[in-house]
Amino acid sequence: MPKIGHIDLPGFPLLLAPMEDVSDPPFRAVCKQNGADLMYSEFISSEGLIRDAIKSKMKLDFSEEERPFGIQIFGGDEEAMAMSARICETVNPDLVDINFGCPVKKVVSKGAGAGVLKDIDLMVRLTEAVIKNTGLPVTVKTRLGWDDNSKNIEEVAERMQDIGVQALAIHGRTRCQLYKGEADWTLIGKVKNNPRMHIPIFGNGDIDSPQKALEYKNRYGVDGIMIGRAAIGYPWIFREIKSYLADGTILPSPTLKERIEVCKIHLTKSVEWKGPKTGIFEMRRHYTNYLKGLPGIKDFRLRLVTLPTAEEIFEVLDEITKHYAGYEFERTAIEIINYHEKCPL
Repeated sequence: MPKIGHIDLPGFPLLLAPMEDVSDPPFRAVCKQNGADLMYSEFISSEGLIRDAIKSKMKLDFSEEERPFGIQIFGGDEEAMAMSARICETVNPDLVDINFGCPVKKVVSKGAGAGVLKDIDLMVRLTEAVIKNTGLPVTVKTRLGWDDNSKNIEEVAERMQDIGVQALAIHGRTRCQLYKGEADWTLIGKVKNNPRMHIPIFGNGDIDSPQKALEYKNRYGVDGIMIGRAAIGYPWIFREIKSYLADGTILPSPTLKERIEVCKIHLTKSVEWKGPKTGIFEMRRHYTNYLKGLPGIKDFRLRLVTLPTAEEIFEVLDEITKHYAGYEFERTAIEIINYHEKCPL
């Protein structure tokens, strides 16, 4: 059973990846209800926290129901990372996670996220600064390396463990790959099976079905799986994987009624947390996946992403329920939408 500091996790935990502009409290709530075992905040700029930037401070919000919960920070300055670790501790999360994986140019250009993969000594110093300034467990999320010629994750893993990192999540791509091509789990498996390693190793990348989750669990021996893009608009992925891992049962695809119900819950929580204008606007990215598979859904979806009030959106969702009454979704692999400018790590 994996353990991160004082945090006991299930035998094979499923983690919800931190995703910029996606994994906010409303989204996390529906994922938690459907079986996510460990969740994180959206990634937070250490400099933003220190400046008391409103958006950065908002990302510290979480509820007791979300525990165990981690706050993820990023940055390229040791002092800023140290100060932000102390700020994170004031809201009492269960752990602090460091982002060394985001490949987006605006993050990398500041010497943060995956940009740190080019300087492992700096990665060590940044991580030590966080560990020394919090009593919480510190974990790290990263990638295989900067490019195909510098896949240094095995060295990174050992050095992170040696300075006190208590778990490592690895995305099976390099920074230069961004989200293209297939994730390579071979090196993730090598890290996990390194006899020197004793901290939990979580694999991340391309897990979009229960069958794939079981295959990768068995093939690479990881302690758990982190799921990002496959959960967008489809929080049922967690319960489906758990069922399949438990006894091989393939759960039926969620019904239209259930999809609409969860979509409404998500929208309601989004409006409550962000206010009507922002809550409605930022919910628009989720409708496509909630309604994926419905034939002729384009016109309904266009209305959903243009209506200004939650009441009007609820009316359209009710229309969809009536229009597609009796429709049965096929049990197929989930189609993943890639938000290139976001940071689903």
